[in-house]
Amino acid sequence: MNTSLETLTCFEFPNAETAVVKAPPLEEIEAACEQACQSIAPAWPLDRAIAVNPHWCRIGRPVREVAARMAVLGDIRVFPSRSYVQQAWREGRIKPQDLHYALSVLPAAQAQALSAAQCIDALSTTANVSRLPLLIDVLDNDLARHTRLSWRQAITHQVSQTCASYFDENQADWQPARGAGLYAFWRDTLTHDHGIGVLMGVPDLGKWLNALPATRQDAERWALQRLGLPEPAWADYLEAVLLTVNGWASWCAYLGWQAGQEGRTDPHLRDLLAIRLAWGAILLECKDESVTRTAFNALQAHWRHAAERLTQVQEMLVVDEVWQVALEAGYQRQLAGKLTIAPGAGSVVSAAQAVEVQAAFCIDVRSEPLRRALEAVWPAIQTIGFAGFFGLPVAYTPLATTARRPQLPGLLAPTIEVTDNIRIAGTDSGTNQTELNNAARHARQRRFAWTEQWRSASRWPTSAFSFVEAAGVGYVSKLAHWLKPTTRARMSDDLAGLPPRYRPMCRPGLTGMDIDAKVALAVRVLHAMGLDRQLAPLVLLVGHGSQSNNNAQAAALDCGACCGQTGEVNARALAQLLNEPAVRHGLLSSGVNIPAKTAFVAALHNTTTDEIEGFDLDLLTPDARVRWEQVETAFTRAGDQVRRERAPSLGLNPRAVQDDLLTQLRRRANDGAQTRPEWGLAGNAAFIIAPRHRSHGVVLDGRSFLHDYDADQDVDGSVLELLMTAPMLVTHWINWQYHASSCDPVHLGSGNKVLHNVVGGHIGVFEGNGGDLRIGLSKQSLHDGGRWVHEPLRFTVIIDAPSQAIERVIQQHAVVRQLIDNGWMHLWRFDAARLTRYDNGRWEPVGMG
Repeated sequence: MNTSLETLTCFEFPNAETAVVKAPPLEEIEAACEQACQSIAPAWPLDRAIAVNPHWCRIGRPVREVAARMAVLGDIRVFPSRSYVQQAWREGRIKPQDLHYALSVLPAAQAQALSAAQCIDALSTTANVSRLPLLIDVLDNDLARHTRLSWRQAITHQVSQTCASYFDENQADWQPARGAGLYAFWRDTLTHDHGIGVLMGVPDLGKWLNALPATRQDAERWALQRLGLPEPAWADYLEAVLLTVNGWASWCAYLGWQAGQEGRTDPHLRDLLAIRLAWGAILLECKDESVTRTAFNALQAHWRHAAERLTQVQEMLVVDEVWQVALEAGYQRQLAGKLTIAPGAGSVVSAAQAVEVQAAFCIDVRSEPLRRALEAVWPAIQTIGFAGFFGLPVAYTPLATTARRPQLPGLLAPTIEVTDNIRIAGTDSGTNQTELNNAARHARQRRFAWTEQWRSASRWPTSAFSFVEAAGVGYVSKLAHWLKPTTRARMSDDLAGLPPRYRPMCRPGLTGMDIDAKVALAVRVLHAMGLDRQLAPLVLLVGHGSQSNNNAQAAALDCGACCGQTGEVNARALAQLLNEPAVRHGLLSSGVNIPAKTAFVAALHNTTTDEIEGFDLDLLTPDARVRWEQVETAFTRAGDQVRRERAPSLGLNPRAVQDDLLTQLRRRANDGAQTRPEWGLAGNAAFIIAPRHRSHGVVLDGRSFLHDYDADQDVDGSVLELLMTAPMLVTHWINWQYHASSCDPVHLGSGNKVLHNVVGGHIGVFEGNGGDLRIGLSKQSLHDGGRWVHEPLRFTVIIDAPSQAIERVIQQHAVVRQLIDNGWMHLWRFDAARLTRYDNGRWEPVGMG
């Protein structure tokens, strides 16, 4: 057969005359392609890792509808598997009252008259959901297909390897020509690939490549003109095509997201879609006319009824939604019980006791046990929860580098710059400061130049062997650290290449801002944090970061929101800003009076070892330094308490001697073979936006994000609006990344960490040497080898604010409304001493037995 794109204009339908395909208007093709591309959520690179809900671009639909679409279009599971739920039921994590509650609150369950017995029986069955086929599936029908890679697998591998080569700018020494775009690069690559045909069982594939569409537009036009699918199914079909390379589609969506923030457009996702479509054109050439007609007829028969199939699967998944709600009810029942009997649940706690230290922690779930422990060991400390980027929309450029990076949630674009400066305690500026900065820059640049020579010498083929021979001792030293991990404390990569004598004096600070801008920024941040009044003598700004070695996904363990960075830069820049005399003087005109004795100190919570490190302590006054030393003692006791809480989940002895337990955690942090240095945000299930007295003393097991909020100090509701449209969305992303990676680790998780190979230096990982780019979390971040550590629960957000204020935000922000109304999260509020839940515009009492 030799059916070119120009001549393939008709084909036979079953029991019908030959039908001529009418070319659809280009604007309709454009709309369908754009709709498919807009369904793909972005995936950030490894060095800027952000937890993302992979269904973010589908939140305009109810969860169950999305679950049906993902099952039918991509064989992707959204709800927990029935085997997982069955185990939770048998173990009593889901109780009968939880199941009955779920049946009572889901209209779809009531419409089907589902009973508890029917739901229990369903756990012993498997939902029979078959994926709709693509053209490559129906064409892949030869008798030998079971002895080789399927065409779907082979094409995914080929496209993925092409993308890895095209997008790599940091890993390979030889870079390809990219000027003509991704589609043209793939087309040229394929014509020189003599192995893919053998893998697919089509050894003469090369001779059919003359049918390959020349441009992206031709490939798109071919698909929708020739397939004969009904127009309402176009976007769904194209989305299904993208889901076959969902990892790379997510990377392209990230490039589009970044371009959008800069006011540009990016073509790569459309190019990727065209590549996958063009494969169909090639494979048509390899089949004779009878096979082609059969394939077209089969494809049309399936997709002609796609809408009905989606509806059927939605109905089938009602029972799975019931169990999702029941699983969540089991947790919510316990959470509600704890919060309603908390010491301050019904009244505001007296502030009679003098507060000596205030510590503002990131809202990260890992800070909750440490905050609780600190308050227990030293009642004179007041802890506060605040978003980890401390309200600074900054980008940071380390000293003597061009490595600018964002230090804020991926939903936002940086508007302020932070850079390093060498600053000696007791001095301000002048010739000495300038000379020190110049000397430090030159020293670092020289070291970087030597490092680049080292790197080049070890990688160029002509010198690799001689280099290893000459530097063998150095390599033995590196190997020794792997064989016997050290117990050294966390080290900042931002100081790499900087001589040790400059490191204590290297301090990040805001640049390019006049005093009025600094004062305005300080006012906003202090008001949002509730620190524009009643300040303690020492105020700590505590960011967080993780510590691990040989870990491609290390950044995902730092801040799950702030582009995979620690909170160090933001905390230090803010502390420096708030300690600046000119800023404090300017704050007076805004009604904010920071007492002269109050000092702000930046610190970092190491979430692997639960140690806290202070920064720029040499800049403190003697009185502030004494208070820091007092709080260090509290940190030591509280950290030991938290380490003992965490020890069993890490296989450590919680009764070990204090120093021994800390040493074991440090060793794990430096062990290059350690696949689980910590559990990250596994277990996250709730977000509490309320004054601390609502949760003070409550053991929340490191599962709740805690953000302080006082509605009495937010008369216009502006702070509440900010919290519900920024931190709430960011934590939702975290919650759903863990949910998706647990429910479908094959498609939405990154697989076995031991098999990870980094792609492009920072783009992402392959599991092994091929397949699609993996997104989401590795199994080791969710599973301990015997059981799932993370429970796939949708978020329960609990707010202490008037119902009218909450509803106003819901009404004014479509994204917030979609998340709540479409079942992507649960919304509760404190109503005096009780809890109520939001349900389609009404507030109902929380009652789950």
